[in-house]
Amino acid sequence: MTNKPKVSVVTPVYNAEKYIAETMDSIINQSFHDFEFILVDDCSTDGTAEIIERYAKDDERIKLYRNEKNLGIAGNRNKGISFATGKYIVWADADDVSVKERLQLQYDFMESHPKVGICGGFLQFFDYTGDKGIRKYAPDDTSLRKTIFRYSPVAQPSAIIRKSCLDEAGKYDLAWPPAEDLDMSFRIGSKYEFANIQQILIRYREHPNSATFKKLKKMELSTIAIRNKYSRVSGYTMTFADKVYNCLQYISIFIVPPKFKIWLFSKIRNS
Repeated sequence: MTNKPKVSVVTPVYNAEKYIAETMDSIINQSFHDFEFILVDDCSTDGTAEIIERYAKDDERIKLYRNEKNLGIAGNRNKGISFATGKYIVWADADDVSVKERLQLQYDFMESHPKVGICGGFLQFFDYTGDKGIRKYAPDDTSLRKTIFRYSPVAQPSAIIRKSCLDEAGKYDLAWPPAEDLDMSFRIGSKYEFANIQQILIRYREHPNSATFKKLKKMELSTIAIRNKYSRVSGYTMTFADKVYNCLQYISIFIVPPKFKIWLFSKIRNS
């Protein structure tokens, strides 16, 4: 590995002792090797840090940083980026599993598509019962902009981002948790293109403790506010249909049970 790795894999971590070993194994055993693996522990109260430390003893690419106070998701993302030295940032959530070819596929794609600022891929959902649906994302910038006011153009757990884009766009905004990733995508997309590799890159773990289940109302309110914010920014066009969609989504926040909404949204997006 060169002094500066080509890729910085960044994993914000908080109380993930049940899953972190599987997540780390999926990164360490990638077919692509020129990376550093940065894990930022946000004051975990379980054995997460100890598990990471054991891995770090056997692999010099692994770097553990421990926060003195809890920063939350957005703050922890910013902390991880500040330590990164690679040309690209790859997000790896602490409870997900990356497929073996993920880094190679994404690195090669970004190298051959210089106009793309952020690139994702498909998600394979799973839980303790086994595999569930596959969520697919459109491949090209034009298609993704047409639906950006309804769906995120790139799944953050599968994202690779040019470090230069993040340097230009600035830090993740602490005002938008847990939807700070969508705000960042909009910022990057105002100057660069979106893209998605048409393959499964992430096995996405569903469990009751995930942010989606615990903070759905807050996430939806932030998401709608972010969409409205960028509807007035050059490069994006919110159609009348988009406005109706967001209006209906806002109303549903207060009348539709969260579990049913998550199930329905998954059926629509994963079909």
